[in-house]
Amino acid sequence: MPRRLLIIGGDTPFPSGMALGERLSVEQDLRYERAEWASFRFESLSECGADLVVPMAVPQTERAISFFQWLNAHPMATPTLAILPTDAEQSVLRIVAGAADDFILWPIRNGEWIERITRMLGHRRQDIVSVRSRLTEEIGLVKLVGQDPDFLRTIEKIPVIARSGNPVLITGETGTGKELCARAIHHLSKRRNFPFIPIDCGAFPDHLFENELFGHARGAFTDAHGEQRGLIAMAEGGTLFLDEIDSLSPAAQAKLLRFLQERTYKPLGADKLARADLNVITATNQDLEALVRDKRFRSDLFFRLDVLRLHLPPLRERRADIGILSRHFVAALCNEAGVAHKTLTPGTLRMLALADWPGNVRQLFNVIQRAVVFCEGTQILPTDISPRFPPSAARSVSGGFRQARAQAIAIFEKLYVEDLLRTCQGNITRAAREAQKDRRAFGRLVKKYQIERRGP
Repeated sequence: MPRRLLIIGGDTPFPSGMALGERLSVEQDLRYERAEWASFRFESLSECGADLVVPMAVPQTERAISFFQWLNAHPMATPTLAILPTDAEQSVLRIVAGAADDFILWPIRNGEWIERITRMLGHRRQDIVSVRSRLTEEIGLVKLVGQDPDFLRTIEKIPVIARSGNPVLITGETGTGKELCARAIHHLSKRRNFPFIPIDCGAFPDHLFENELFGHARGAFTDAHGEQRGLIAMAEGGTLFLDEIDSLSPAAQAKLLRFLQERTYKPLGADKLARADLNVITATNQDLEALVRDKRFRSDLFFRLDVLRLHLPPLRERRADIGILSRHFVAALCNEAGVAHKTLTPGTLRMLALADWPGNVRQLFNVIQRAVVFCEGTQILPTDISPRFPPSAARSVSGGFRQARAQAIAIFEKLYVEDLLRTCQGNITRAAREAQKDRRAFGRLVKKYQIERRGP
C-alpha cells in the first residue's frame, strides 16, 4: 500500500518539477498530494491519513508560522518535515524547531529531498511492513489483531527488540499473548533457524526444576539409565522462553541466576561444565518489582531479566479492538471448520463490549469458539453468547426493567464513546463519522458522560 506525502503550500516548483512526484512514486512507493495554505484547515490534519506532512514556508511564511504555532500546541504522531527559506529569522527557526520533527532550507540541494524523506519515513515504515509481513508468514499475524494505538506501538517494538538479541521481559495479564510475542521476537531474530523452547515455570516441582533445565548424565541418580538433555541444551542456538517466571522458588531463582551470569551449567552427575549460546525471554502476569520489594523475588535476578521490557495491554484497555477481534475469530473459525460464514449481530457486539475480560484475548476466543459451534443459524445472537458469558461482564444494575435497561445503555454509550475517541485520537468530527452520528449529537454524548478528549 503506497504511503501518502502531503505538501502544504508553496508556489515555487520543486526540483525537477513534476518529475519529483514521479520519482517519489517509483522510488519510495509514495503518493504525492498538495494542499493550499488558503484553504487548508489545521484541524483536518488528523483526518488526512498522511504518513509525512511537509509544510512549506516559501513564500507564505506568515501562514506557515501560524501552523507551526498551532502544531506546537497540538502535537501529533505524523512526522513533519518543514521547508524554510534560507534567510529565515532566528525566531522562526526556534518556533519550527519546537514543532516540526525536521526542517530543510530552500532552495533544496540536489538529492537532499529524497534523502530526507528516506531518513524520516522509509526505515520506520519498512520495519513495520517487515514485521507484519514476516509475522503473517511465520507465526500468523492473524493472532495479533487490533487497531488500538497502544497495542500497535507495542507490536512495532518487536523488530527492534528482535534485532538487539538482548534478554526480554514480557509483562501482561493472562491471555494477552505473551508467548505469541516471544515467538515473534524469536522468528524475527538471527536465531530464527534454531529452536524456540517454551517452559512453564509453574509446571515443574522445585525438586525437578534443575533436572529439567540442565539435564542429567547417566547414573546421576537411581533410574538414570541414560543421558538426558535438558531444556537449555535443546534450545542451543535459539531462544529459551521462561513463562510465569514469578513462580520459581528461591532455590530455583538462585540456580537460574548463576546460569544467566556465567552462561554455563552442569548437568546432574556430569563431571564438566557445558556452555550455552542462546537468548532468554521471560514473561510474567505479576508485578515483579512488587515481588522484589516484598523479598519474594531476587532483585539481582530481576535486573538480569529486565533488560528490555515489552508490556501487553489488557483487552479492557483496548475495547475498540473487541469487535475487530470477535469478527476476525468468527471468520477464522468458520473457515477452519469449513462451515458457512456467520456474523455477529450488533446486539451481540454490544454485549461483548460490556465485558471486562479477565482472561483477555484467550477468553474472548473461547467464548466466540463456543458460539460458532452451538449457533444453529448464520447470525450469532446474544442468546448464543449469554449462557456461557463471562461473569465479570455482568455490570451492576438495579431497579426495575426500565431502570436496569437505562443503566446498561448508559454503560455501553460511555464505553463506546471513550473507545472511539481514543481510536480517533480525540477528534470528535472523525469519531462522529465513524459512529455514523451527527457531530453535535456525538458531542452531546461526550459532554453528558464528561469524557476527556485526548489527542495523540
